[in-house]
Amino acid sequence: MIVYTDRISGDELISDSYPTEETFDGTFLEVQGKWRLAGGEVDIDIGANPSAEDDAPEQLDDTKVKVVDIVDAFQLVEQGEYDKKSLMSYFKGWVSTIMEHIPEDEKDAFKKKVQAGVKRLCGLVKELQVFTGPSMDPDATMVFAYYKEGADAPTFVLFKDALNAVKC
Repeated sequence: MIVYTDRISGDELISDSYPTEETFDGTFLEVQGKWRLAGGEVDIDIGANPSAEDDAPEQLDDTKVKVVDIVDAFQLVEQGEYDKKSLMSYFKGWVSTIMEHIPEDEKDAFKKKVQAGVKRLCGLVKELQVFTGPSMDPDATMVFAYYKEGADAPTFVLFKDALNAVKC
């Protein structure tokens, strides 16, 4: 398994155990999330039959919540809404920070990819959900999510070259 960590914060942001594909000419890793139930008490079946005299309706476990698997597994923290101006402000600071972590021979290619990627994400700004890793470092690489047309779960978008691939 490969776990992708942020080059800035070191946060684990995604792994290849989820359906992952490179998009936008290798600029992004896109990962499809799924909704699932999380939380609640663990149900242990000890083999006893419920009493035949007990006509009480089955209790629903209202401690379970519906979560997106990727958000839950990597403890992503949703940020507030971003407008185009605030998103551009984030990217301006992020690009200067991430460039310190990009190998010298890859910097020119990275700049070109990032410019196109930023333009694409700014075009989706009204549809985006924005997440940080569990460290909640505001200068670190953020994870973006949006719903593709007709999808019932979000697709997560990450800048591929801002991640380190770590084999586990």
